[in-house]
Amino acid sequence: MTPEQFQIRDVVVRPAAVLAPMAGMTDTRFRRVIRGLGGCGLLMTEFTSSEGITRNATKTLRYLFFQPDEHPITAQLFGASPSVMAEAAKMVEDHGFDAVDINLGCPAKKVVKCGGSGLLRDLQLLEEILCAVREAVRIPLTIKLRAGWDDQSIVAVEVAKLAESVGVEAVAVHPRTRLQGYSGQADWKIIAAVKQAVKIPVIGNGDVQNPEDAARMVKETQCDAVMIGRAAATNPWIFSQMAEYQATGAYRHPTDEDRHQLLSRYYEEIRLAGQPDAVGKMKQFACWFTHGIGNGSELRRSVHQARTPGEVLDAVEEFFARQVALGIEHDAAIRNEEPANDANEHASLEAAN
Repeated sequence: MTPEQFQIRDVVVRPAAVLAPMAGMTDTRFRRVIRGLGGCGLLMTEFTSSEGITRNATKTLRYLFFQPDEHPITAQLFGASPSVMAEAAKMVEDHGFDAVDINLGCPAKKVVKCGGSGLLRDLQLLEEILCAVREAVRIPLTIKLRAGWDDQSIVAVEVAKLAESVGVEAVAVHPRTRLQGYSGQADWKIIAAVKQAVKIPVIGNGDVQNPEDAARMVKETQCDAVMIGRAAATNPWIFSQMAEYQATGAYRHPTDEDRHQLLSRYYEEIRLAGQPDAVGKMKQFACWFTHGIGNGSELRRSVHQARTPGEVLDAVEEFFARQVALGIEHDAAIRNEEPANDANEHASLEAAN
């Protein structure tokens, strides 16, 4: 079973379950959906450019905004300049975050050029960044990394030991290489090897689709916590399911009405916020979340045809009204449907899951 809690210095994370940073997804609204459903002990922001937030105050407010009920929460940064990363980390601390995390996992080409998993090829620069950030802030410092650049350069253990030696206080491990992207299978043995090599908490990440997977990961790797990314986008209840499974050995699945209510509330909050990319965010979320809904492909088509936030909301309400009229309820096969294999969807998320 998953651990009841773990600590990153004085930050108590209970339950020992972490929401992974996902670009374009884990903003304050989505994080609060997850927190409201229960079972998630630690939230993380979208991965955020250190260069962007230090140069642009508007971006700082957008990417680092959070509500008081989101504590404990970690801000994740990426970048390749020790001084800029240190400055950005200090901004994170000044904003009131509980910890700062450095992204060493994003495989996107534009990120690799200025940090992310690209730093796994330059451990000297990585050490300079870690030391600069550690010196700049008093809050806990953590990292999230991939196994390595490719199969010939698996450096997760080496990087974790380096990080621990300079004061990093927890490490999340996604055991795929940068060249794998999100393909193939996550090698949990790498998580186990990192756990054996360091004394700081190790958070396991990758191929956890349900509570049974989370429990198996902990059993096989002895990791201190489990991080969930893409599975939370399709099933925001996964954390509460993990907690229920921990307590009872079983868990309930959300009904279509549960999904209807959550989707309607989430979209309405986006609409009321009046942000310029509201329709885009609605469509992105639909690509993931609606794969747990009976006849979800029909709803996705309706949402993608919409041109305004109001039209998206109308499409949602009309769809579920038809579902009720037809008496359609999703079954286990639909519930376990995988997200569409769309390269654009995967590129839009730094789930590292």
